[in-house]
Amino acid sequence: MSQPLPQILHTPSDSTFSALQCRECGHTYELGAKHVCEDVCFGPLEVAYDYDAIRRRVSRSTIQAGPLSIWRYRDFLPVTSADPIDVGTGMTPLLRANRLARRLGLKQLYIKNDAVNMPTLSFKDRVVSVALTRARELGFTTVSCASTGNLANSTAAIAAHAGLDCCVFIPADLEAGKILGTLIYRPTVMAVQGNYDQVNRLCSEVANSYNWGFVNINLRPYYSEGSKTLGFEVAEQLGWRLPDHIVAPLASGSLFTKIYKGFQEFIKVGLVDDKVVRFSGAQAEGCSPIAQAFKEGREFVSPVKPNTIAKSIAIGNPADGIYALDIARKTNGNIESVTDAEIVEAMTLLAETEGIFTETAGGTTIAVLKKLVEAGKIDPEECTVAYITGNGLKTQEAVQGYIGEPLTIEPKLDSFERAIERARTLDRLEWQQVLV
Repeated sequence: MSQPLPQILHTPSDSTFSALQCRECGHTYELGAKHVCEDVCFGPLEVAYDYDAIRRRVSRSTIQAGPLSIWRYRDFLPVTSADPIDVGTGMTPLLRANRLARRLGLKQLYIKNDAVNMPTLSFKDRVVSVALTRARELGFTTVSCASTGNLANSTAAIAAHAGLDCCVFIPADLEAGKILGTLIYRPTVMAVQGNYDQVNRLCSEVANSYNWGFVNINLRPYYSEGSKTLGFEVAEQLGWRLPDHIVAPLASGSLFTKIYKGFQEFIKVGLVDDKVVRFSGAQAEGCSPIAQAFKEGREFVSPVKPNTIAKSIAIGNPADGIYALDIARKTNGNIESVTDAEIVEAMTLLAETEGIFTETAGGTTIAVLKKLVEAGKIDPEECTVAYITGNGLKTQEAVQGYIGEPLTIEPKLDSFERAIERARTLDRLEWQQVLV
């Protein structure tokens, strides 16, 4: 039996991040629990790194010698601990989607499948692993979040593993699977009678009054860095090269911007060759403030009231919307929206072609991918990666009534034969409708 590769870990004294820096004015702050440039312009803060130090330390071989989780990229993440919270998050499959590619008319299509991420089946496990490691380093004993579901699942699960107290806030009308998927870890769950933006405003007030670590408020600069690992993994899994085009869902816009940052960081330290990757974003029509701004050529994003089945990306006032707009435009990408009906259709399409059951956010991504292909906005020759960020078991309500029912039969061969013939007849009729 082969021996496991050694894990590359570092002492607190050799961390590679140096400050929090405003994305607007460049003003710097110490590395505390802060997310807004309070002294100058009230712009958002993000983590600043010493890329010369990273370049001296990191190579393809040191990364490959690391753990099979996001922590193989520890030098690019804002933690000092030699013992980060590692629950196996990351290194999810990058699947060559040949059957879906043929249906859409593409030559090189890949699915980055975070529907199987650990421990709670969404990409949020990445950002929470980083945020809670940093929360522990900063001395927080209670952690929290404002969530549309997946983030609450991740925060509760990883807090339980780390032995941290946890209280999460969600809109009261979330899907049952996501509520149960949080309650099982025994946090305190506050179901707020309002949409996500109202939940988030309440959490900002609580964060100002209680000494809690809110992963997507006062810990946001650290939390958002976890999304870069979706860029790192794709580059490594493609053989240390970047794709030509990516399609990803847009909620706050943070995931989109951090995948871009991840690609840029790999270029900066020499791990991959420089190239422009086209970035296209996906929103549901019932909550598409970034797509509307893109379509109208605006530099600002106007808030909207969410009304869509894609609740996990239903953020009406996206914090990183303007940065997502900028990335789509400067990379010659696109931002599109699709209807709820198109989302359900795309969830079914991905399942029947590639065996991946995605939640509504993933359905939004695949529906926009299809829409862009049909509009001639994706070159069939491009190496395209579609990001699937959550599991369909969490949003089963979305497809109920659209995917048929089991064939109920008697325990007799003739009953089976009559049923299988009916099923084949129905399949032939469905294919005739597709061909027409």
